[in-house]
Amino acid sequence: MSPLLSSAEADALRLSLEVATRSVAFSLPLAVLAAWVLTRVRFPGRTLFDAFVHLPLVLPPVAVGYVLLLLFGTRGPLGGWLHAHFGIQLPFTTGGAALATAVMTFPLMVRAIRLSLENVDRGLEAAARTLGAAPLDRFLTITLPLMLPGILAGAVTAFAAGLGEFGAVITFAANIPGVTRTLPLALYTAMQSPDGDALALRLAILSFVLGLGGLLAAELLVRRVRRLLGR
Repeated sequence: MSPLLSSAEADALRLSLEVATRSVAFSLPLAVLAAWVLTRVRFPGRTLFDAFVHLPLVLPPVAVGYVLLLLFGTRGPLGGWLHAHFGIQLPFTTGGAALATAVMTFPLMVRAIRLSLENVDRGLEAAARTLGAAPLDRFLTITLPLMLPGILAGAVTAFAAGLGEFGAVITFAANIPGVTRTLPLALYTAMQSPDGDALALRLAILSFVLGLGGLLAAELLVRRVRRLLGR
């Protein structure tokens, strides 16, 4: 009996899950901070900062990958510093694929968290302040639990989107088997092969199932958390 997935398919699936997980873990705290700043802080240039945060939504993914290559390449301003001081090289690595995915999915998390934060009743925070609660206490005990549905929805949606990221990953991290060849890159490779139709179809179905499962999981998580919070 043949295995359900070949070794190449299993590697692509493993890499996709690893890259998506690492991208969400890296960018989620930054997304919460960005959503907080955009919702609660008024400062000059706020509109420009908002546009910059959401820029990956409208830029070609290949352009994002190219900019990352300029910045984080071994001769780039950030990549050169990381390589010289810590020996870290991001281009053409799994970490680089995670970084490219994080940049592309970051706006999705910010939008979901921001919408949730805008719906938080600020009267509860004001009441806690009058009772002597410090800002950090108010955030941890009131604001954060109330915005949790948006955080979960943003994280799971970004994870599902990260499973399908292609342009930025192939530009910044290339298409290296076992290192950066995630499911969409494996699908692309199979489509370029004369006898790769069957493999491409299996990978496409697998990508469809994973994407649909991620979106359904996000919706179910949000509903459950809202029930627990009585919303």
